[in-house]
Amino acid sequence: MSTDTSEQVLEYPFRAPSAVEPPEEWAKLRQGCPVAHIRLPSGDKAMLVTRYDDVRQVLSDPRFTRNLAQDGAARITANEGGSAFENKDAADLAGGEAHERWRRLISRWFTVKRISAMQQRIEAMTHQLVDKMVAKGPPADLVSELAFPLPVWVIAEILGISVDDRDRLAHWSNAMLTMTQFTQEEVDEAQAEFVQYLTGHIAKKRAELGDDLLSDLIRAADEGEHINERLLLMTAQGILVAGHETTSNMIGKMIAMLLSDRRRWEQLLAEPSLVRSAVEEALRFDANAGFGLPRFVTEEIELSGTRVPGRTTLVCNMAAANRDEGAFERADEMVLNRSPNPHLTFGAGAHSCVGQALARTELQTVLSVLLRRLPTLELAVSPAELPRREGLLVGGIERVLLRW
Repeated sequence: MSTDTSEQVLEYPFRAPSAVEPPEEWAKLRQGCPVAHIRLPSGDKAMLVTRYDDVRQVLSDPRFTRNLAQDGAARITANEGGSAFENKDAADLAGGEAHERWRRLISRWFTVKRISAMQQRIEAMTHQLVDKMVAKGPPADLVSELAFPLPVWVIAEILGISVDDRDRLAHWSNAMLTMTQFTQEEVDEAQAEFVQYLTGHIAKKRAELGDDLLSDLIRAADEGEHINERLLLMTAQGILVAGHETTSNMIGKMIAMLLSDRRRWEQLLAEPSLVRSAVEEALRFDANAGFGLPRFVTEEIELSGTRVPGRTTLVCNMAAANRDEGAFERADEMVLNRSPNPHLTFGAGAHSCVGQALARTELQTVLSVLLRRLPTLELAVSPAELPRREGLLVGGIERVLLRW
């Protein structure tokens, strides 16, 4: 990309050639215009960061805030309530001591130790779902049969929510992550139903505390922590949306990536010990990660020699940064035994994803179980035909049809 395009405003998000390939703009921008001017779905302007070192810096530097409810910050979507990023309530938690305390309380539920203790249940759930899928016979849609229900079950367990409610939870979760897929009316309706459901759920928990995250937060509130009803609601909503949608999409994308060049699947069948590093590489190599993470900066700064004025919204595209040749050898190849693999898929710094141990465990479990149970697995359509999920903040594949 020549320097004369550096002032050009690009429409964002970009279109990719297929659900498993990156948009061609990424490589061009990383090389020639690492801090680019973009127009968001709302019509507002922002700047896009695509290089590894820049994305890492923006996500780790406390001068960049997650609070997009501030004056002058770009709106991501045209919806009145904004997206999950611009939520006024979420803004209260975007930084400072309150966020630190809240994160500490939540983190207890996502420690490697606690997740390891859940691993057997996650594996049992996976086997159960694979049993159902096998009983129906091929072709099967991995997304609806396994990738979608598994993370809802797991998050529902952490929140102490009954399994019967999981389909409704999934619908609300989609509406919360909308960019263009739902109308304002549908978003408002889903939000109202979700809040009503969770309010009832929290009331039940108060009456009878259990061994789950919400009961823990209620106990902490009783012990003097500043946790009000609204914060409990936001926590339940946030964990459900973040913990379900992203992992659900990633399961579908990981299997699609591994089967889109079947030599990858064969390599894992031959060397099952590579499951852990293969999951990390799928997380790095994901070309369809979605919108990226927005940040707002109030003071003027410089990134890769580009002046970023104060009161600018920056969008960090971690998926583009994960393919930066300066950070990864053979960045454009899926190397299943890559080590080390310091990808930015879970963010960086103080706000990196609190649920990453859980996501890794779910992905590793699903991959191990499928390799053992269905070694002959293959895509029932060509990779180019995999239908993308459109209009949401997180990228995914609508259906991953498989046969075996």
